[in-house]
Amino acid sequence: MSANAFLATKISFINAISEMCAITGADVSTLADALGHDARIGRKFLNAGLGFGGGCLPKDIRALMHRANELGAGRVVGLMQQVDEINMGQRERVIDMAIEAVGGSVLNRRIAVIGAAFKPLTDDVRDSPALNVAAALHLRGAQVSLWDPEANETARRSFPTLTYAATKEAAIEGADVVLVLTEWDDIIQASPVALGDVVGRRVVIDARNCLPVEDWVTAGWTVRSLGRPTPVTGAPVSVAAGANDVLATAR
Repeated sequence: MSANAFLATKISFINAISEMCAITGADVSTLADALGHDARIGRKFLNAGLGFGGGCLPKDIRALMHRANELGAGRVVGLMQQVDEINMGQRERVIDMAIEAVGGSVLNRRIAVIGAAFKPLTDDVRDSPALNVAAALHLRGAQVSLWDPEANETARRSFPTLTYAATKEAAIEGADVVLVLTEWDDIIQASPVALGDVVGRRVVIDARNCLPVEDWVTAGWTVRSLGRPTPVTGAPVSVAAGANDVLATAR
């Protein structure tokens, strides 16, 4: 329980720092690499993005909070509350980015979601940040089309009202914005040129900081990331950039 609570703290730390990086134009990935060279810290669990989910870390930080509260260990409770708050706040941060990317309202806007599992190489959707964001946008009136190479069926059992696509191409067809919420190799290695021919607007929110951004920008995409600066080429497309996140545009 303590080990998982520590790992969760590490993730929330880098996610909090990513907000500072976004404001200053620094690269949170470069910072994480530098921290990782310190043998006392290590690089694992320092990937800024949408945050953690699954059946272990969320459960264990809340179990630790409960036990600490029973023992009157208020500082432990406070620390774990902050870890949890930062983690859940990343989901709201991405939802806000999606709303802003489509002009201030997602009502009847087509939003493609890549990823439902809480991490790649699994079909586990327990407390999945990706599925939570998709469902929240759906409840706000968006037309959400979701694709996950492994977790479509498990996600469908949890949220049957979402639309599930058989392929990533089908999911993004005509999309106003594409959200990459689980870092599957299928999307990391995909051709942004080919995908750009399918969408309605070449706008992507890389909520896992996993895409090769220069390739996507060169292919004409506007890319939003979490605390990671991106190159700008050509004329900007009509999408608003928030103060706390980085925008890259291309022709």
